[in-house]
Amino acid sequence: MDALLPIAILIDSLKSDEPLQRLNSISRLGTIALALGEDRTRTELIPFLSGNIDDEDEVLLAEAEQLGSFVPYVGGPSHAYLLLPLLENLSIVDETIVREKASESLCMVGSQLPESAVCDHFAPLVKRLATGEWFTSRVSSTGLFATAYPRSTPTVKAELRVLYSALCRDETPMVRRAAAHKLGTFAKSVERDYVSRELLPLFTDLMTDDQDSVRLLAVESCSSFAVALSREDTIRQLLPVVLKFSQDKSWRVRYNVAAQLVDLCAAMGADVTRSDLTPVFVRLLRDTEAEVRVAAAGKVSAISKLLEPAQIQSAIIPCVSELAVDSSQSVRAALAGVVMELAPMLGKRATVDHLVPVFLQLLKDSFPDVRLNVISKLDQVNQVIGTELLAQSLLPAIKELAEDKAWRVRLAIVEHIPLLASQLGPEFFQDKLGPQCMKSLEDQVASIRDATAHTLQKIAKEFGPEWTKEHLVPQVIGLIKNSHYLYRMTVLFTISLLASIVPQAVLINNMLPVIVSAAKDKVQSPECCAALCPTTFPKPEAVTQTGAVCCAVLCSSTTCCR
Repeated sequence: MDALLPIAILIDSLKSDEPLQRLNSISRLGTIALALGEDRTRTELIPFLSGNIDDEDEVLLAEAEQLGSFVPYVGGPSHAYLLLPLLENLSIVDETIVREKASESLCMVGSQLPESAVCDHFAPLVKRLATGEWFTSRVSSTGLFATAYPRSTPTVKAELRVLYSALCRDETPMVRRAAAHKLGTFAKSVERDYVSRELLPLFTDLMTDDQDSVRLLAVESCSSFAVALSREDTIRQLLPVVLKFSQDKSWRVRYNVAAQLVDLCAAMGADVTRSDLTPVFVRLLRDTEAEVRVAAAGKVSAISKLLEPAQIQSAIIPCVSELAVDSSQSVRAALAGVVMELAPMLGKRATVDHLVPVFLQLLKDSFPDVRLNVISKLDQVNQVIGTELLAQSLLPAIKELAEDKAWRVRLAIVEHIPLLASQLGPEFFQDKLGPQCMKSLEDQVASIRDATAHTLQKIAKEFGPEWTKEHLVPQVIGLIKNSHYLYRMTVLFTISLLASIVPQAVLINNMLPVIVSAAKDKVQSPECCAALCPTTFPKPEAVTQTGAVCCAVLCSSTTCCR
């Protein structure tokens, strides 16, 4: 009996006058149902919930979320239809977020129903909502058609298509907006013939809607229709729609076209992309709205993969050159993240002639994110033009970024150094990047010093123990003489990270003497760090003995932190 007391309290809390208590109980409906068992859940809990519709949106939202995963608690799919009336009531409330969650849960429950239950219970529910008096029920119904349609009888399927057509032509803009938003999902579940014959005209009507928000959501269905239709129907019927959308008076519609264009190009094929969609893309790259240019600039590489090198040079590169000096830093940042990927498509000569000037322009950009985006994709250019030419352009930008006033920019460049080192090789790192890393070990910001230590560890693993012994360990150990104790602590931390990579002889002959010396430091923090360092090392006898020496020196110190 004592074990059931918490469950009894939860059940009583469902009837509480306090919203927080009801919310707590509703959030644990699964626990209550598990304690009651399947039979009592069906005969007692479900009727109770049906007869007690809460007036608090938070409680209703929690209930809608819980019911989506409630099928096992009522006895499995064969009894899942019992949950539908509850969710139907939740799908018509005023609060949008509750309706959306109820629709989502209805789809989850409906997908688990047996086929007979779909026709007997789920499809009628969809019909009731789609023909409801209040717009809220009609809005909620739009998300259920894709779940009900595939497992319905031919007669019911025809009724559902008619109902969806009515929703797309509903007098309430919010209903048309919801229908436009879900049209692509519904099209994926409908037979191809009906998509072409019945749904595509609906899509065409929605694209001429006088409400911008309806047209905006209709665009999102383009890629779904491209998948649902045959290649011939896509080109013949959908392409004109896309061409019209790309010149819509609303910039938000044009933005969505830019966001969908890669999928449309893939669906329509390279030939249509080169002849019809490339001019659309160029127009979007030169759009008057910066947001549209941002969306299009981010697709430069993906679209170019479908084009011939000559067409990239003639159509895309001029736009890229313009975007590199765009007035919007967001446009330049979006371009910088993908423009380097054009190098393998263009080849060495075209890259040097056309892409390197853009690359240099972006490296000089006043916005740090633009320069960082370029540097993060350097491997694409390095594969094509080689290290020497790349390095000439790269070093000034790296130096400037590494000394930027914003510490997050300095941190980002430190984190990119292992990538650059692996791309450009040990000699380049040794001559050009190594000195900058040593400076970063003495940065005023602790996060940067810590990141630099981990960066040096990654580089040591990349170039191997012998290279680390010759070129990295001496430089790191040399910094132990710094007058500031925080920097000396960073050196000790770096040594501990490198200890597992270097040869044992370097560990014993070079690193451990530094640890012994640091154990005598006048400031207690390096002493503690020095005492801990040997515990991170491998365990040969010499290391263990020296660690004991460090601890002995530390414990005899008057400033011991213990």
